[in-house]
Amino acid sequence: MTNTTQIRPFRIDVPQADLDDLADRLARTRWTDEIPGSSYGVALDRVRKLAEYWRDGYDWRALEARLNSYPQFTTEIDGQNVHFLHVRSPQPDALPLILTHSWPGSVVDYLDVIEPLTEAGFDLVIPSIPGFGFSGPTTEQGWSRYRVATAWAELMRRLGYDRYGAVGNDAGSLISPEVGRVDPEHVVGVHVTQIFSFPSGDPAEFEGLSDDELAALEHLKWFWETMGAFNQLQSQQPQTLAHALADSPVGLLGWNAQLFDEDLDDDFVLTNVTLYWLTRTAGSSIRFYYEDDKADAPSGQTTVPIALAASRNDFQSIRRFAERDHANIASWQVYDDGGHYTAHQAPGVLAADIAAFFGSLR
Repeated sequence: MTNTTQIRPFRIDVPQADLDDLADRLARTRWTDEIPGSSYGVALDRVRKLAEYWRDGYDWRALEARLNSYPQFTTEIDGQNVHFLHVRSPQPDALPLILTHSWPGSVVDYLDVIEPLTEAGFDLVIPSIPGFGFSGPTTEQGWSRYRVATAWAELMRRLGYDRYGAVGNDAGSLISPEVGRVDPEHVVGVHVTQIFSFPSGDPAEFEGLSDDELAALEHLKWFWETMGAFNQLQSQQPQTLAHALADSPVGLLGWNAQLFDEDLDDDFVLTNVTLYWLTRTAGSSIRFYYEDDKADAPSGQTTVPIALAASRNDFQSIRRFAERDHANIASWQVYDDGGHYTAHQAPGVLAADIAAFFGSLR
């Protein structure tokens, strides 16, 4: 039975003064310089184009109304406010799923799969990770993937769910397997879009690698050498960066845009950036990387069934390393569609894969 005494209805109503302040700051942006033809990171032209649309064309109120069309709630778990969407299926005997978003994404990552998944017979719980969005800034240290996973198990218990699945992307792909680890008696399976299992350094792990696995390793090497600065800085000195992100919307846009592919629509990018700006969680969200890097990881494999639904246009998981960390890989699919935000880029593909996997576990 749901413990309603601890759960409070929530509705988004951003003060107009906050939107006016954002527009004013955007109008007074002091732009950086750029050397023509250079490739030092997110390009000035891209940020300027997004910022101009942000100021003159983007409609936050439309997104606010869309989110408010779904039931939303907050509850306190382990001393931290947790915001979540809770959308029930019209189907009887629906299987609950808890869907965990990315950085620099948010609950918005999953809006496009709500309808197909609820119609397919799933109740959906879509929380904002502590430190992100409407969960608000974290107020104490230690909110790593492991602590979030424990909080998610408590959230599902509080909602009255004895049997449920965990779904995740990016940060959610780190958290969701840990939900299965901390609550294996109730988690029927875990579905992720990346399995972040890396080489341990043992030379034996590299023996007999296939051409596809070697290509995946090369892609991983390229990513860390070319795009990995965000991970290193956020894992070491998130507070140093937070001062700039909290004060400048264009600074926040430029930093977060590094992990929003240019083929993503502007509204999706700006919705996520605006949500961080309005909730003042730009700094607390990046602390997740520090906490996760410093946390003591549990030993041993996960044991609940886990499914991968990856995109060829995203991080390339390597199965032999995944099997080292997860004892029960039940499905391994790689799709030509989608990308790092497949729930938004190819929602039909992802929803079908989720439904098929958990359908096999009902």
